Formats: sequence, C-alpha cells, structure tokens
Amino acid sequence: MRWYWIDRFVEFVSGERAVTVKNVSMGESHLHEYWPGYPIMPSSLMVEGMAQTGGLLVGETQAWQHSVVLAKVSKASFECVARPGDVLQYTAILQDVRPDGGLVQGTVHCNGEEFG
Repeated sequence: MRWYWIDRFVEFVSGERAVTVKNVSMGESHLHEYWPGYPIMPSSLMVEGMAQTGGLLVGETQAWQHSVVLAKVSKASFECVARPGDVLQYTAILQDVRPDGGLVQGTVHCNGEEFG
C-alpha cells in the first residue's frame, strides 16, 4: 500500500476480527483539498481505511500468499462528517475466506459513535 489510512491496531484476532484507529489531523493535505475552507475527511478515504483493515485481516489468514484487493462494497453510507480532531475506529469482522477471496463486514465509529 502506498498510503495508509489507519494509524494503529487496537485489536487483532486472527481469522476473526480487527479493530484499527485513524486520528484525523489538521496536517493532512487531503482534508483541505476536498472542500476548501471546510476541512473534512472524504468518505472515500474512510471506505479505504475500512478496506485496509479488512484486507490486512484477510491477508494474514492466508499467510500473505496472495494479494488482497477490494473488489466490491455492497453498501456504505455515512451520516456525518469527520473533521480534524476526530478519531475514527474501523472494525472488520471476517465472515468468510477462500483462496479466491473473502467477505468482511465493516463498521466505522467516529469518537465512539457509529458512523457508517
């Protein structure tokens, strides 16, 4: 991965679940480019953070023998925006894994409240 949209793991249970955290910082240039004058974290980057969390969970179960690529997002909706100072928590639950792919359910919390 060229860019990481997660800062650290707070929980990792091999083959089951992973929980990561992203601290939204005013120093991130993408916050200022999305809506100039109104710094927010783009929803697409929150989806990417969730995908990275799930991808690392899937990749670890396969001993990193295969590349993991996000192929489909069945549903994603965000009711709020994340601003500098907010803490995003991504939870990925592994539902199924096979040699040709895996299924992960993900949720995003912002400052402890479900976000998407």
